[in-house]
Amino acid sequence: MADQVLPDLIAPNLRVLFCGINPGLVSAATGHHFARPGNRFWPALHRSGFTPHQLRPDEQGKLLTYGAGITNMVDRATARADELTRAEFAAGAGHLVEKVLRYSPDWLAVVGITAYRDAFGERRATMGRQLRQIGPTRVWILPNPSGLNAHYTVDTLAGAFAELRTAMNATLPEGG
Repeated sequence: MADQVLPDLIAPNLRVLFCGINPGLVSAATGHHFARPGNRFWPALHRSGFTPHQLRPDEQGKLLTYGAGITNMVDRATARADELTRAEFAAGAGHLVEKVLRYSPDWLAVVGITAYRDAFGERRATMGRQLRQIGPTRVWILPNPSGLNAHYTVDTLAGAFAELRTAMNATLPEGG
């Protein structure tokens, strides 16, 4: 399973492209992002207002209708993100930049501050909006929704996601 690549859920001109760290083994096996039981991505996404109801991982395709997509920083599936190397993160950042430039989402939301820091070499990056832009795409860092990230509850994750949603709504594109 570790060599399986989880396809991106992506389309041109999304409002937001969420970027996970890498697929977990359950996601790689099922073909669905954030599929491991206990991952709080889907509940946080709903509670923050990105979706009208809580989607299951197998309903991920509906995200595109809400102007959202999902990709990963690193394609290799692992049981834990700490199994990845800094070199994998750096290479993943290059691929991510290429995707963002090709698909041009309004926002890129990286879920995992350590992954962002390692990928982009920005050791002092903090949660929230970043100075970095990729072309016209603005960048935001969200907490990692993995159940292994005990620093955040579903409610505090939803609050962080809601901050992004508020920023997105404050920067609607022309005619949007």
